[in-house]
Amino acid sequence: MSPRKNRRAASGRSARGGGTSWAQETEEGPDGEWIVRSISGAGAAKPYRCPGCDQEIPPGVGHVVAWRAGDGGDDRRHWHRPCWQARNRRSPRVLRSRNAPRY
Repeated sequence: MSPRKNRRAASGRSARGGGTSWAQETEEGPDGEWIVRSISGAGAAKPYRCPGCDQEIPPGVGHVVAWRAGDGGDDRRHWHRPCWQARNRRSPRVLRSRNAPRY
C-alpha cells in the first residue's frame, strides 16, 4: 500500500470541513455593500434562523451567509437563498399582538 499524500486545502475550500466548499462574493445593493458566502448543504451542520422569513434553516440545507462589507463578519446572518434575493422587495416585519387592530 502506498502512503497517502497530504493535500492542501484549495482556495475557496475549507481545510477542516472534509471537502465542503463555499464561494464568497461581494454584492452591491441599495442597502449597501455585502459580503455573501454560499454554503452547500454538506457544509451546513447547524440549524439557523433566517432573518428574511423568521423560519429555521435546518442542518443539511444549502443557504447563504451575508454581512456588511467592512464589518469583519462579526454580524453575519444566515439566509435562505430566495429570502436573500428578495430582501429588498419585502417590507419590514411588524410585530403585532394577536388582537391588535389591523389598519
